[in-house]
Amino acid sequence: MTHLALTSDSVAVVTGGASGIGLASATKFAEMGMRIVLVDRAEDKLAEAEQTLRTAGAQDVMTASTDVSDRGQMEALAAKVTDRFGGTDILMNNAGIGMRSSCTEGLEAWETTLGVNLWGPIHGTQAFAPGMIARGRAGAIINTGSKQGITTPPGNPAYNVSKAALRSYTEALAHQLRNTEGSQITAHLLIPGFVHTGMIGTPEKPPSAWTSEQTAAFFIESMKRGDFYILCPDNDVPRALDERRMAWAMGDIIENRPALSRWHPDYADAFKAFVEADG
Repeated sequence: MTHLALTSDSVAVVTGGASGIGLASATKFAEMGMRIVLVDRAEDKLAEAEQTLRTAGAQDVMTASTDVSDRGQMEALAAKVTDRFGGTDILMNNAGIGMRSSCTEGLEAWETTLGVNLWGPIHGTQAFAPGMIARGRAGAIINTGSKQGITTPPGNPAYNVSKAALRSYTEALAHQLRNTEGSQITAHLLIPGFVHTGMIGTPEKPPSAWTSEQTAAFFIESMKRGDFYILCPDNDVPRALDERRMAWAMGDIIENRPALSRWHPDYADAFKAFVEADG
């Protein structure tokens, strides 16, 4: 199987595209012969990223310094892409940030994080999706989520909330698209593992982390299979362990355990036994 939008005839728009997973994914699209639109707030990095794509074989690259949290900027971008390329076939809402946050204080961190991580994909989808559907071609919208949006570990609630909401939004989007007459657009939720990007703040790649290139390759192969949930492993956490952690998180509701019981001292032994029970 392969996704019909993964073709040299497609136009791919990638936000957060100047580095990390966004650039690695855009490079994969370029290697397929697609026309690429790189979107990022880091204007200084866009020229270097464009050169990376041209080295990978891209013949037609457009760059746009755009704030995805600004609805007007995203609508203007959609219009510019249509003017230049005739429309969009793949939209990868990948731009994301991680800021320190607290449940009881710090409004700015919440507004900024939700603005990029949640409103960014919503703005992107609402700006681009109607035209993608009307285009009448196979296409895809990929939203970059996080495992933290599923297991919601303590420490950064604004980020967790943004990614949990994005998961719910993307699930609803997938349902709506497959029930929209004439739509040939699919939705996908990319759930990276531990990836060495600028967001983790270390110049050297930790041994447990995947590279952005590994993540992009896994994402493309999963999309070819038609996967909605693109759950990526890394060098430390295999899929089986991710599944047990996610099952335990859902079990908090079913078993009426305390919230985030995985990190509750009274449940440490029970969680350990639960994980080990499945090997």
